[in-house]
Amino acid sequence: MERLTISLDTQLSKQFDDLMDARGYTNRSEAMRDLIREKLETERLKDWNEGHCVATLSYIYNHHENDLANRIAAVQHDHHDLILSSMHVHMDHNDCLEVAILRGPVGQVKSFANLVMSARGVRHGKLHMVPVEIKQVRHSPTTAEHIHSNPLT
Repeated sequence: MERLTISLDTQLSKQFDDLMDARGYTNRSEAMRDLIREKLETERLKDWNEGHCVATLSYIYNHHENDLANRIAAVQHDHHDLILSSMHVHMDHNDCLEVAILRGPVGQVKSFANLVMSARGVRHGKLHMVPVEIKQVRHSPTTAEHIHSNPLT
């Protein structure tokens, strides 16, 4: 591990300490590591359409709206290779919250998320991606190969 030293003015240092307290950090190093990872991921993902990612797609929709639930289900089935898992929550008599855990090529994940979030009646859609390296791994000669998704940051 490398050690870095930074200097902050008093106001910025106070704001950073307040942020650490609000998020429950117990030391500055871990807080700084998380901020650096977050910034690196944000910059990497701005125009990034290469490589692979794991992602969460969350959205809220009114299930009474023009066969929307069936249209969303059809899009999900068309992209079943990207969806690792999904959860459906009934928020009230009309609204549903869905969360899909995704893994795949960045371009395909973004396209799928855009199809879902742009569907008429879908509200509050949000895609959160983490860039990963995909590896096929076999731990021993008697086990089957499986995928490991190692975060890039």
